[in-house]
Amino acid sequence: MTILYLNLALVFIFSLTARYFAVPVTVTDSMSIVKPSKFWIMLGLLSLVLVSGLRNTIGDTYFYMHAYEIHDFTWDRILNNKDIGFGILQMILQQFSEDAQVMIFVTALITNVLIVLTLYKYARLIEVALYVYVTSGLFLVSMNGIRQFLAASIVFAATKYIFEGKWKRFMLVVLFASTFHQSALILIPIYFLVRREAWTKLTFMLLVVAVLIVLGYNQFTQLLFSAIEDTQYGHYVGFEGEGASVIRIAVSAAPLALAFLGREKLRELSPKSDYIVNLSLLNLLFMIISSQNWIFARFTIYFGLYQLVLIAWIVKLFKEKDQKLIYITILISYFIYFFYEHVISLNISYRSPYL
Repeated sequence: MTILYLNLALVFIFSLTARYFAVPVTVTDSMSIVKPSKFWIMLGLLSLVLVSGLRNTIGDTYFYMHAYEIHDFTWDRILNNKDIGFGILQMILQQFSEDAQVMIFVTALITNVLIVLTLYKYARLIEVALYVYVTSGLFLVSMNGIRQFLAASIVFAATKYIFEGKWKRFMLVVLFASTFHQSALILIPIYFLVRREAWTKLTFMLLVVAVLIVLGYNQFTQLLFSAIEDTQYGHYVGFEGEGASVIRIAVSAAPLALAFLGREKLRELSPKSDYIVNLSLLNLLFMIISSQNWIFARFTIYFGLYQLVLIAWIVKLFKEKDQKLIYITILISYFIYFFYEHVISLNISYRSPYL
């Protein structure tokens, strides 16, 4: 955990310094933003990439590395397996090196560059967004579900197309991301669902649906598993696993509760913020459903990234005299959650042959 603590400290310090040297506020056609110093942001990004890219443990990292080392990624093998985009990436990398650490490093580089650059564009308090990226566990998940998080980062980078209503371009990005993990296709109908005003009747209907799914979980899973049994996710049929904890659900719900209370001011500060709120709401909905089975939490990989943007605006919803207190409260609360998840709940052991 020492490396993870050090990474958290460096990322926060560098990104806070970046905002300290930020240029004046500007306004785009999508959101009000400030431009933090690119130099200091790059230093924070460097820490994330090195820690993620030089690991050889955490989650299924070992299995990815093992597969890279024992398989020869030819066109025949790629076309006969799922997620051909990731196969092509590995085939290209094998032309340069058989060392699986290269594959881990490159995927970590692409994933974190796309996420940090997108947050740089849209997060009001960049240091809060990156701090929560680490402490909420999303950074940890990026080192576990490598393919899916890579796909999520690609879609996240296309956030501007959601704001601008360029659905054709967004769909092309989603289709590309789905070659790395097919589950990215869920974003196609989601695009049309989230491009509407937040906190309408539909919002509360979705919350009710999530609760009903939890109450009728057995019937819901029978329908779902019968639909996916002949797909690449058929091995999940009949899977029994523990659900997400109440604490995780509360962590996902808290920013939305504050956004609801300050919804009018949020719209003034960020006119297109309703789309971010709706995407964050979907993150909460899947987290509620995953209370019955953690498999459904995999979908929060796509929506949790948008919640980072929302959290980075929360502080500005309060009166100026209260903002410092809210800021500190967010830092302390998420650090406690970080310690609980990484140390107490998961007992994470980070190892690297280089760090």
